[in-house]
Amino acid sequence: MAKNAVQSPLERSTLASLDQKLAMAKRCSHEGVLAGAKAAVVASIATAIPTMASVRMLPWARANLNHTAQALIISTVAGAAYFIVADKTVLATARRNSFKNQAI
Repeated sequence: MAKNAVQSPLERSTLASLDQKLAMAKRCSHEGVLAGAKAAVVASIATAIPTMASVRMLPWARANLNHTAQALIISTVAGAAYFIVADKTVLATARRNSFKNQAI
């Protein structure tokens, strides 16, 4: 009985669709990682410039923001940008692909 179920056309199409869904999920997550990494780089640069400038120009920042605080500010913004953009990209790609499959 189990041997017939594995060789049935219904089971083969289900395995093929699962492989297709797995490939689609890998592609969606890869796009999310790339978009998140790009956003993290941009956010790091956009945060590092004003942070470094404020430490050099403002007396309060010079007195209170040591190197660890500066790195924490920059890395927090970069991490947040990565996760927000990666999540939005994965969700948008999955939504786009789910609508594409319904039209067929």
